[in-house]
Amino acid sequence: MSIPLKRLIVGRPLRSDRLGEQMLPKRIALPVFASDPLSSVAYATQEILLVLTLGGLAYLHLAPWVGAGVVVLLAVVVLSYRQVVQAYPSGGGSYEVATRNLGPWAGLVVASALLVDYVMTVAVSVAAGVDNIISAVPSLGAHRVAVNLGFVALLTAMNLRGVRESGRLFAVPTYLFIAGVLAMVVTGLLQTAFGRAPVAESAGWQVHAEQGSAGLTGMALVLLMLRAFSSGCTALTGVEAISNGVPAFKPPKARNAATTMAVMGGLSIIMFAGITALALITDVRYAEDACRLVGFPGNCQTGSQRTVIAQVAAAVFGGTDTVMFFYIQAATALILILAANTAFNGFPLLSAILAEHRYLPRQLHTRGDRLAFSNGVIILAVIAATLIYAFEGSVTRLIQLYILGVFTSFTLSQTGMVRHWNRRLAAETDPRQRRRIHRSRLINAIGAGLTALVLGVVLVTKFSHGAYLVVIAMPVLYVMMLGIRRHYDRVARELRPQPGGIVLPSRTHAVVLVSQVHQPTLRALGYARATRPDTLTALTAEVSGEEVRTLRAEWEERRIPVPLTVLASPYRDITGSVLEYIACLHDEHPQDLIAVYIPEYVVGHWWENLLHNQSALRLKARLLFQRGVMVTSVPWQLDSSDRVPAHDDPRGAGSQVG
Repeated sequence: MSIPLKRLIVGRPLRSDRLGEQMLPKRIALPVFASDPLSSVAYATQEILLVLTLGGLAYLHLAPWVGAGVVVLLAVVVLSYRQVVQAYPSGGGSYEVATRNLGPWAGLVVASALLVDYVMTVAVSVAAGVDNIISAVPSLGAHRVAVNLGFVALLTAMNLRGVRESGRLFAVPTYLFIAGVLAMVVTGLLQTAFGRAPVAESAGWQVHAEQGSAGLTGMALVLLMLRAFSSGCTALTGVEAISNGVPAFKPPKARNAATTMAVMGGLSIIMFAGITALALITDVRYAEDACRLVGFPGNCQTGSQRTVIAQVAAAVFGGTDTVMFFYIQAATALILILAANTAFNGFPLLSAILAEHRYLPRQLHTRGDRLAFSNGVIILAVIAATLIYAFEGSVTRLIQLYILGVFTSFTLSQTGMVRHWNRRLAAETDPRQRRRIHRSRLINAIGAGLTALVLGVVLVTKFSHGAYLVVIAMPVLYVMMLGIRRHYDRVARELRPQPGGIVLPSRTHAVVLVSQVHQPTLRALGYARATRPDTLTALTAEVSGEEVRTLRAEWEERRIPVPLTVLASPYRDITGSVLEYIACLHDEHPQDLIAVYIPEYVVGHWWENLLHNQSALRLKARLLFQRGVMVTSVPWQLDSSDRVPAHDDPRGAGSQVG
């Protein structure tokens, strides 16, 4: 990426001492870290109805009970994570809780689950947002994938500019969505209370039951209800993000994070309960396959249904051509797309912590120009975009991969908190504090039990629908992180200084590689002579007899006081000939140091790399594997390199052998 373009997208670099300025007040932290759970209410009700209508309209009376179960679970999880925030304010969240209380293996399981979940959050949130845009502008349906990818690219660019700056941009849509949904819920409930209950456009439609899903009783009916409950639990996605992002809050960090989490939980419960109630009051009909809807207008093969929240908004505000309908659709689409920002903050933060603990590449712990963890942002965007492309931006298909990772981390985190309180209880003698610890332990124990139950339900009901991919991905990530940690530990052991210091080499043998007599060659020879080696040799490989004769003639004409050694290269393999010479030299002097000097010139344009020999790069790469050999590049800057500012990374510039 060229420097001007990078500055346009990312902005000017920030000094490291300005990191404190990137800390977030509560009003900005809410949209940054809680946009995912707040936005999930836009499709959680829809997912419940999708499952219940598998049996036609006969089981919609179960929706209130399923919704109530989701509300209870959401309240318990929010209370549980408020305790995580206060007990572990360093920002590790579920990963830190599991690692400290259950062991490193549990921490890695949580980490792999969360990393998968963050990727799915981006894919599902963006796809759901685009669905709502298509509900308002159906002609965009043919370009669904392209629109999805465009929004992923936009979110990536915004997050590369830094957490605080992206937070300001995301705050307005989040608060607009909250205000719009609350206004819709209040208006719809008041209309119902005054005897003018709103009616959805699909209220008169019938729904054909899927084969084998009609007339369910006993255990089959319980499984259907549990599947609907697990689908509705998408309302809980992203709840843990605040516990991972505590360091990003302004002081007092833990208290501000706990307050933000309480506000998020209260708003999520009110909005989810309100949308679910209105969906039932307005008699919304929604099915995965539009052709199962009797009365659906148009071609069910090509036409798309309006989302549940779109139908509710149209019913409450008087149709699909009203200002408030478009307001709700625009706000919903925006927050669903921007909900991915929760993952764009959580994934890089968690990756940075894992990198610090040597479970992921150390580059993920490096902050970019705007003090964001840029490498994590880019990796997340690439993986999420790949998933969206592979699943054609379908929310229904992507949602099957969702929430398994969430509830894995929920369960292990809450179990870890129970063990945390057990240790505290064993050391505490004050009766008042012991009562408080007992109460906290009970909350976490209930949370662990409920989330474990949901995890089992999700695994059973969604496994064959796509969740098996997550079951495969999590162990792969787990093994990969263990392998990375073992690699870093092995390297650390190898690099540990040995007792007694470093043994100096007996002698130094310098070898300067030359292809012709020009400025870079003369500079390399001068530099090599200045180091005062014990022996100095200029080395060239004979590819063309004419070129070697010309080189010898110029060498003698200039009276260069360094012997020139010509290697035979009958197969024109310069690299092989040089490596063989260096290997023989090392065998003759195993206790000595061999220093190889490679004269190079630096170019300023990427396309100049294509016009010059790349043998230096290949040779250096091979020489690095030779023990007892040091490689020194002696650069010669061409005029084109002067146009690249010294403080910038030209990316396209390169160094070439002369």
